Amino acid sequence: MPLTILVVDDDEGIRLSLKDYLELEGYIVVIAEDGWKALELISQCQPQLVITDISMPRIDGFAFLKSLRQQPAWRLLPVIFLTARTQTQERVQGYQSGCDVYIEKPFELPEIGAVVKNLLARSQLIQTAWLQYQQVPEPVPVAAHAASVSVAAPLLDDHFSLTDREQSVLDLLSEGMSNAQIAATLFLSPRTIEKYVTNLLRKTDTSNRAELVRFAMDHHLVE
Repeated sequence: MPLTILVVDDDEGIRLSLKDYLELEGYIVVIAEDGWKALELISQCQPQLVITDISMPRIDGFAFLKSLRQQPAWRLLPVIFLTARTQTQERVQGYQSGCDVYIEKPFELPEIGAVVKNLLARSQLIQTAWLQYQQVPEPVPVAAHAASVSVAAPLLDDHFSLTDREQSVLDLLSEGMSNAQIAATLFLSPRTIEKYVTNLLRKTDTSNRAELVRFAMDHHLVE
């Protein structure tokens, strides 16, 4: 499933050139003319990366990014500032606001493409590593381990079953996807995905995503 990029710039020419180039690179691109419109769109499009200008009407790039970073769902979202503001103090302010990369205009599209690819790859690695970290079991005393090595995973109840949609969500969870990424992949809202995850936790009697994935692997519910 293609990843989604949100491009925010009040210059229509720049918006369209970035959209055309990034779509040719295989991404889904959503555009907004200022930070206000971007904040309206972001929950709908659930982007994996944002490219934004700084100097824009209504809400500028600094205020837009500050608003994003105040929301837990977007604190780790990769953000590129693409701007004609080149003063050192502005660059410092950009990084202090939470941008990942600061690129000056005029720019070359291949550079944008390389930066986007690198940030997205790093973001995916961080999410995968975090999920794996959550799944690392705590050290078990030798005696306890010896007593448990021969114990197989408990059998599932005869009435245990998952709907096709729950299975799809579970499969994507096991791949390390976030709720936002699952929602984008399945063309559902993040709130709907949260409900499916809650149902899965209830059905498997687990308390978090890591336990859920471990349960699914122990009972061969995922490959």
